[in-house]
Amino acid sequence: MDRRRKTHAVQVGHITIGGDAPVVVQSMTDTDTADVQKTIDQIKLLADAGSEMVRITVNSEEAAAAIPAIYEGLAKLNCNVPIVGDFHYNGHLLLTKYDEAARLLHKYRINPGNVGFGNKKDDRFNAMIDVAIKYNKPVRIGVNWGSLDKELSTKMMDDNAKSANPKPSEEILQEALVVSALQSADAAVARGLGADKIVISCKVSRVQGLIRVYQMLADRCEYALHLGLTEAGMGSKGIVASSVAMGILLQQGIGNTIRTSLTPEPNASRDKEVIVSQQILQALDVRSFSPEVTACPGCGRTTSTFFRVLTDEVDTFLRSKMVSWRSQYVGVENMKVAVMGCIVNGPGESKHANIGISLPGTGEAPSAPVFVDGEKFTTLKGEHIADEYKQLIEDYVQKTYASRKELIASH
Repeated sequence: MDRRRKTHAVQVGHITIGGDAPVVVQSMTDTDTADVQKTIDQIKLLADAGSEMVRITVNSEEAAAAIPAIYEGLAKLNCNVPIVGDFHYNGHLLLTKYDEAARLLHKYRINPGNVGFGNKKDDRFNAMIDVAIKYNKPVRIGVNWGSLDKELSTKMMDDNAKSANPKPSEEILQEALVVSALQSADAAVARGLGADKIVISCKVSRVQGLIRVYQMLADRCEYALHLGLTEAGMGSKGIVASSVAMGILLQQGIGNTIRTSLTPEPNASRDKEVIVSQQILQALDVRSFSPEVTACPGCGRTTSTFFRVLTDEVDTFLRSKMVSWRSQYVGVENMKVAVMGCIVNGPGESKHANIGISLPGTGEAPSAPVFVDGEKFTTLKGEHIADEYKQLIEDYVQKTYASRKELIASH
């Protein structure tokens, strides 16, 4: 049974958010957008990792002016990932002045908390919505805990303080996030932007807060929802917090597109946030993106570190190959691969996989049986087990999964 809540379907380039579409993975660059080549390179990196949309900062005239060159460079690389322009403070000026950027961008992100104050707020917001209407572009109304509309939050806090039974301030601020998002979305619709052109996000940095806010949103609207724990943090902290928060919501059918906002570790690749988002969805059986590698954690029976090295090599190999396999073979993302470290669970887990290897543990014979679709296929020995196993995986993919070109030709 499909447990997803029903929402409007929003078209962003060739990608659909909401409706009956799969949950979409997106990411964001951290380059200076005015640096055209660096931005192109990072967009390509994220797209190759599987990001289905990429957001870029558009915070200056130089950044807005660079957008046509960025699109031109991506076209030369045959990279057609939809690009989202992230606008804050001066978005009304940039979208109206840089017509070509407004026309090219696939989607605009607007934060109602920093559009402006007083009468200027409505005028600036309307100016951006008018551009979206002009070019038939979708908009994300992106409210953030750290930049919440001060006029709205102050009024709601004052009203709460005057009530006979005031609520905790955190509850009022959560409510303010939801109200800000829905009021802005409804104002865009009243202006003439279709409900099927709107995605909403209400980002906070605490797990329980995110769950509560999105449950409220899901109860009150049918707009498509973008999930993400803002400022999630670095390393395991950010991964765990994002996985728990988004995992609970996705299990409840809430969320149409996600981003894992990790702080990159020093010298780490930006595409890690894409991989984590994919793994969250894959762990929940929501979507499959890349072959899964089953591997044991190691124990006293696996004193050799080779199974760890091989697991890492195989995982890296599969992700690198998926860049081309994704467009070549149908269903390869569902493949199950096993790398096991000893005889205890090794043969059994390997038989459960499409292709699995059971390495020798302490005191076991120096040989590694390989199982294909539940049956023993061969035994690997010697110094080249890693290369031979990867070649067996490559052979399995070519023999097992249908070629997209052949399927297209047959139809």
